Amino acid sequence: MPGAPGPSVVPDAPRPLDLDKLYAARLHAARVRPYLATALFALHTVESRQVPTMAVDRYWRCYVSPVFVERTPVEELAGVWVHEVSHLLRDHHGRSDRVARERGLTGPGERLRMNIAADCEINDDVFGDGLVRPEGAVDPASLGLPSGELMEDYLRLFRLGPRMADAAWLDCGSGADGVEREWELGPDGAHGLSEQERDAVRFRVAEGINGRPGSAPKGWRRWAEEAFHPPQAWRELLGSAIRSAVAGSGAGEDYTYGRPSRRSAGVPGAVLPSLRRRPPRVSVVIDTSGSVSDAELGSALLEVTAISRAVGGRRDLVTVVPCDAAAGIAHLLCRAEGIPLTGGGGTDLREGFARALKGRPDVVVVLTDGWTPWPAERPSCRTVVGLFPRGSSWREDDPSYVPGGPPGWARVVSIG
Repeated sequence: MPGAPGPSVVPDAPRPLDLDKLYAARLHAARVRPYLATALFALHTVESRQVPTMAVDRYWRCYVSPVFVERTPVEELAGVWVHEVSHLLRDHHGRSDRVARERGLTGPGERLRMNIAADCEINDDVFGDGLVRPEGAVDPASLGLPSGELMEDYLRLFRLGPRMADAAWLDCGSGADGVEREWELGPDGAHGLSEQERDAVRFRVAEGINGRPGSAPKGWRRWAEEAFHPPQAWRELLGSAIRSAVAGSGAGEDYTYGRPSRRSAGVPGAVLPSLRRRPPRVSVVIDTSGSVSDAELGSALLEVTAISRAVGGRRDLVTVVPCDAAAGIAHLLCRAEGIPLTGGGGTDLREGFARALKGRPDVVVVLTDGWTPWPAERPSCRTVVGLFPRGSSWREDDPSYVPGGPPGWARVVSIG
């Protein structure tokens, strides 16, 4: 019939995710990397057409592109399985969040750098021995970087540029860089692992590696050794303790017209001054006894600089008291000639406390190895103690001697 429409053309329906192929690849990955089997089978698969390849979120869901699975050989898919689960085992999402806070890294470009740096940490020794390197995988050699480094180190070694153009498509999900995607199910979605379940998976993998260390690459052995003995973020803890202490110190002590009182609105024709809070003063007592090494004294001076930042950069409000068995002179941090850390004898920080309190500080910060007598009474201001690590304690005249720990009224942070 003239004008009649021709036969309708029905477009091909999108092909479903080939789960048989995907799970065959996971089984192959578990066979060639048996110490990762627990983690591989803990991942819950989610089909997603918004993911370029495969990606993970921090709740151990693995988002998979059906098109990617269709065009990728099983042997390469096995490598992608191992790669993605490695992001989660090595806590790249949590580490990315921490490094972003510490270094002020924001924006999608910086998160892409974190993803690339995390890939470099994983890919430098993960392939081979039955595991095929996936096409387009980024490793340190391809970027001209040294192998064997951690994500945090790689972030310092490169910037985005023309040679990174081929890596712009990378998206391993929030499990790699900590930023949640719109296609992820989030904390309230189904089939996510709780924090306790995630830790249980990591523990079993670490135990498997430690039980047979010869079968795992160097990077995995290092991870297993540190997985449940992570280095304490002592610098962040120390800064937080000091900021908390100075934030709670003192109250308004002087009046200023620079910011009129809000009560002025109730007194027409009069401008009332407001109370101004005096900036907090901090006194730092540094243990300079013979039991404290030169490296620890250098670390103490670095902490003094960090302390000055914690109180707003006012170096004139920070004094330093070196102390071994006797207290030295209290030095202002703003003095150009620096702070002489004299000492080398025994330890009695009670003398250091007494000297520091003469300046009527709002906070006393003590950096010590803890082998010292402590004041019998609580000081009139807040106290933060940074402890250098020590093993067993001893004295030549009394091998059974064990020094008492810091008193309960002090906020204690282990350093290093």
